[in-house]
Amino acid sequence: MSQPTFNAYGAIDLSALRSAGSTPPDSSAGAASPEGSLVIDVTEETFPAEVAERSMTVPVVIDFWATWCQPCKQLSPILERLAQEYAGRWVLAKIDVDANPNIAQAAAVQSIPTVMAVIKGQPVPLFMGSLPEPQVRQYIDELLRVAAANGVTGVADVAGGAARAARADAPLADEERSASAEPQIDPRYVEAVAALEKNDLDGAAAAYRKILADSPDEEGARAGLAQVELVERIGAVDPVEARQAADANPDDVAAQALAADIDVVDDRVDAAFDRLIDVVRRSSGADRERARQHLLELFEVVGPDDPRVGRARRALASALF
Repeated sequence: MSQPTFNAYGAIDLSALRSAGSTPPDSSAGAASPEGSLVIDVTEETFPAEVAERSMTVPVVIDFWATWCQPCKQLSPILERLAQEYAGRWVLAKIDVDANPNIAQAAAVQSIPTVMAVIKGQPVPLFMGSLPEPQVRQYIDELLRVAAANGVTGVADVAGGAARAARADAPLADEERSASAEPQIDPRYVEAVAALEKNDLDGAAAAYRKILADSPDEEGARAGLAQVELVERIGAVDPVEARQAADANPDDVAAQALAADIDVVDDRVDAAFDRLIDVVRRSSGADRERARQHLLELFEVVGPDDPRVGRARRALASALF
């Protein structure tokens, strides 16, 4: 399983939104969902109560979407179905970026769909783009491990239209205790997760390399390291300038690789893969190998189960042979 701990834009401070607004609106507010729902339509007015405050006891997953976004129409039903399946171990907050631009801006949403979470009022970036359900489930499971490591093990329960958040230290019936038990985070990843929470990319990379030194085939560590290295590569690069440089120099492997990195971050994954496959097709020798290796690194970032990776692997084989 890949180690889905962050997206390429890193953690965004949403603390300012927690104090925005005052008391939550009454149930007649158009965008508000019934109290206790596991899927909530959140607005700028309801964000403090529905997301920031609720996240103190149960993880809140945020789905940034828009009515015109076709990938959103594929992803949102998956998230809604999983929210019901996990039966209150996390809550889904849906935010329309067109109707709530201030939240989207505060979260530095670059493209949609974007999915992030909030635990104890702090953001936990998850992923961008529409993913198949198995991968979404992996991100959710990892989120629950991070939440448990931070003491957030509540369960949002819907009963008679009312919601409660059960803290880990509250008395529970045996069946409730069994349902709310959270798996412990893999101890090998504690150091990497802690570094990522502090946006310490060097520390996270070192932690992933430590895991790989003992377990070279550990998929989670490979994916985590690839993600960190991608973020470090793009740094403060201007995406417009990088793409212009790549378009002006189609045979410059370094320029094409950087543009492909930015394409992946912007969820233009197919474009990123096609860019490097074209370089492989046109080049030879060391340049061809550099393009191929960079493409393989991006496969790690996106994840081996992503169908776009499977398509690109077949195209790469055709370009090579």
